[in-house]
Amino acid sequence: MTIKHVLSWDEIQSLVEIINEQLHNDYDALLVVTRGGMIPACLISQRRNWRNILVAAVQFYTGIGTTREVPTFLQFPSDPLIVGKKLLVIDDIWDSGRTIAAVKQRLDTAGANYEVAVLHFKPGSSKVEGKPDFFAAETDQWIVYPWEPPTDPDAE
Repeated sequence: MTIKHVLSWDEIQSLVEIINEQLHNDYDALLVVTRGGMIPACLISQRRNWRNILVAAVQFYTGIGTTREVPTFLQFPSDPLIVGKKLLVIDDIWDSGRTIAAVKQRLDTAGANYEVAVLHFKPGSSKVEGKPDFFAAETDQWIVYPWEPPTDPDAE
């Protein structure tokens, strides 16, 4: 049985504050991985008064525990926006790590500098090398964020 942790908005605020305390101030832009990274990125950008926010729209999960074979980019910043820039990549969770790995590969190809921040890191689920540069919590639980519809991972 999967242990599910349904987070409250207060918990999100606390996790964002943990990330915020770890960050540097020398980023040229935020790169938000949609959709999960949108709210954490907004909260961080508000706290730091950062306005240059880029979007990497990536689709990987198609349902609970089901994914595409590889992450699909629906949108990604053009090279002139990222070449030689220092970016803070923000997502909600590093589960398999495959979404962030795909984003990192695109950034490496474009010649961007970056660091990765997530609210939750799941090292036991990660299928790629490395880990986020910044994370607020490590877990092996099924995480349900307050902006997501309730789900039951054991139902499928």
